[in-house]
Amino acid sequence: MSRPSWDSYFMEITQVVATRSTCLRRQVGALIVRDRRILSSGYNGSPRGLGHCADLGCLREELGIPSGERQELCRGLHAEQNAIVHGAYHGINIAGSTLYVTHQPCITCAKMTINAGIVSVIFAGEYPDRYSADLLAQAGIELKPFSSL
Repeated sequence: MSRPSWDSYFMEITQVVATRSTCLRRQVGALIVRDRRILSSGYNGSPRGLGHCADLGCLREELGIPSGERQELCRGLHAEQNAIVHGAYHGINIAGSTLYVTHQPCITCAKMTINAGIVSVIFAGEYPDRYSADLLAQAGIELKPFSSL
């Protein structure tokens, strides 16, 4: 019997979490894990109770804004943000955890990751934000690409 490594196991779960995304541009999933236990999950999409981009359209797409730019115009939250907020909403301590995510975090998610006390980030896909990796490195957070899905 061949069992996946822990990193493979958690990265495969992020792919399933991403299927809940309502973003028209990119489906992203995230898990926060500590001691091989899932503490929280998140996918990119609109705030609780608001209309989804899949139903209302994407303002950034309509305006021709490239990926990774003008995030303030997006009605959705990123998967990492939702995973962190979900943990806080339910009173889950995520300090000292690892963030698994389908795409490299943007700079906003990097800042939230730092302040949440997450100690490492494992990601599968690239994201067009050249500053986030530098910020995470400055904070001493390991950023590790994952390529074995």
